[in-house]
Amino acid sequence: MINIKIIKDQFSLKFIFAALCFMGILFISVIPVNAKSGDKLVVFHAGSLAVPFRALKQAFNKIYPDLQIQLEAAGSRTCARKITDLDRPCDVMASADYSVIENLLIPEYADWNISFATNEMAIMYMPDSPYSKEINKDNWYKILLKKDVEYGHSDPNSDPCGYRTLLTWQLAEKYYQTPGLNRDLLKGCPMRNVRPKETDLIGMLEAGQIDYLFIYRSVCEQHKMPFVLLPENISLKSVEHQSFYKSAMVRITGKKPGDFIKKTGKPMVYGITMPKSAPNPGAAVKFISFVVGKKGQEIMKKNGQPPISPPAATGNLDKLPLPLTKLVGINQ
Repeated sequence: MINIKIIKDQFSLKFIFAALCFMGILFISVIPVNAKSGDKLVVFHAGSLAVPFRALKQAFNKIYPDLQIQLEAAGSRTCARKITDLDRPCDVMASADYSVIENLLIPEYADWNISFATNEMAIMYMPDSPYSKEINKDNWYKILLKKDVEYGHSDPNSDPCGYRTLLTWQLAEKYYQTPGLNRDLLKGCPMRNVRPKETDLIGMLEAGQIDYLFIYRSVCEQHKMPFVLLPENISLKSVEHQSFYKSAMVRITGKKPGDFIKKTGKPMVYGITMPKSAPNPGAAVKFISFVVGKKGQEIMKKNGQPPISPPAATGNLDKLPLPLTKLVGINQ
């Protein structure tokens, strides 16, 4: 006699298996290639991108709720060295200076680079900082050089904001026609007031360990802190002043111990890339497409960082994924 129960059980199992397969197909069509349920996307990014990238993560997860996104903030050069020196797995790297990707990652560790946002230098302070009622774009350097004032900046060898601060000081000496100003600003900022990334210093500012902090305008706005907006001639914001910016130069560490890179002043441009060794390239392309696309640009703008429209791609463009080629302009 034929066992009807066994037939029913077998039919049920086949039906369940078919249903699961169908659901799997639907799932694959929604989540990028190599991004299965429970997979994660690892993003190394500049400290100044912490707030907008949290917002980007939240918006992206509404589209791909099963993808775990791990954000890790550090100085942009430190982010790059996690890839080159420490072999840390990473799917996306976003830098506060596009040239960090050009200098430290391309061509060995990445193929291409997309410029997607801008920024400018500012000086953050607390409402009760000494001389906070007096400081402005014309006298800030006089305030900072007073004996009872402490100011800080990030490490130039770890973070673009650090070497941009030093470039700003050089430009300020010329702009305000004050010989020796750069030397005096360097001398007046002890190493105890220097940290790996600019956002590390916000806690020191809030605790009263320093009174003023050289940082990006976007970070000031994101944290709703008072700040001095510097003249565009020295804030590294404007393409109109790029010839003057070029008159400033600093040396920072290069790819190998003992190597150095010259950094000249230029308008600020943020860059984003996918390392060649990305464990989850499908999800990485989706995330980068979101960042440089319309919704991502809106989020960047809302967080005080004007987007570059259209984003500009450089590097080995033959390796640029097709979804990204539709979103960017090409810089030869």
